[in-house]
Amino acid sequence: MNYPQFLKKGDTIGICAPSGGITKESGIRRLEAAEKQLQEMGYKIIETKSVRNEERGRSASGKERAKEFMELLENDDVKLIIFATGGDFLVEILEYLDWEKIKSLKPKWMQGFSDITGINYLWNTMLEIPSIYCQTIKDYAMRPLYRNLTDALKIASGEEFEQTSFEKHEKIVDFRIEENLETLENQETIEELGIEKEEIERKKVEKGYELTEDTKWINLRGEEEIEFKGRAIGGCLDCIKAFVGTKYDNVKEYIEKYKQEGIVWFLEVFEMSTSTLYLTLWQMKEAGYFENCNGIVFGRPLFIRNDYDIDFNQTVKDVLGDLDIPIICDADIGHVSPQFAMVNGAILEVFSKEGKGVVKTILK
Repeated sequence: MNYPQFLKKGDTIGICAPSGGITKESGIRRLEAAEKQLQEMGYKIIETKSVRNEERGRSASGKERAKEFMELLENDDVKLIIFATGGDFLVEILEYLDWEKIKSLKPKWMQGFSDITGINYLWNTMLEIPSIYCQTIKDYAMRPLYRNLTDALKIASGEEFEQTSFEKHEKIVDFRIEENLETLENQETIEELGIEKEEIERKKVEKGYELTEDTKWINLRGEEEIEFKGRAIGGCLDCIKAFVGTKYDNVKEYIEKYKQEGIVWFLEVFEMSTSTLYLTLWQMKEAGYFENCNGIVFGRPLFIRNDYDIDFNQTVKDVLGDLDIPIICDADIGHVSPQFAMVNGAILEVFSKEGKGVVKTILK
């Protein structure tokens, strides 16, 4: 495994937008506040030119996005790249990347999730370069930073430690807070909230997670406890399914190489029906993706439609139940915040008991 040089104070963090960009006024304020906070923590910041652009879901053309990403990869001062946001069209940059040149460069840490899976997942399975599956740049505007965000920076700095499951997480959808904070010109909203416009703006930028829901990891077959260990592969299932059978699919070779350690899959869903979930997991299983697998961890799905009145967990059990491997659901991974900083390519030790979970990250 080709580990990047570890991050230290004084190093440069690069920010780029290989998928969507940041254009809403609220997003720009959070971006700038995040950059300011990281600078206060002792890091330098470079932002590529398309971060604050977006048209038709893209920050720029596929060719331009690839060029800006390559600029950061080739910049020896940059030790960590935190991506601007997710989206839907990251795959468009892949044909424009200079893969041979990338292989010759010093690897560097990268952080993002959702559509950024197209980088994290391929860097792991094709180049054997680990990366961090965690929040994108705007969350670093939060004051104080929640521990998943500081955990991600610790990992990039070379720390090995255990992440314990969070007591609570956000609701799947909570429109009232976002809409009120977006509608700053609405005086009735301002009066209803009982605070000044400037205070609303500050709270909007620096606000933390709205943690209202109890977190409970689920051992899928009802086991009292589950424990497994292996080399990690994973990301957003909506994105991973696009690579099955393409020229970017190196999963079988990867899991064969690391079969003695075994594989740990971590997967999460942004938006799917349970029938699509079934077919996606079936395709991965039939393609041999779950060979040499020691266990699977599913994060909380964000938007899921229960076709045929079959829910997410039952669907997973229906399609993967014959694998006879431990499976955990509703873990702290993915789009429902807060999420663990999962290292694609590291050794993970996973433990789940009585609704609580632990993931230990070993950087080797």
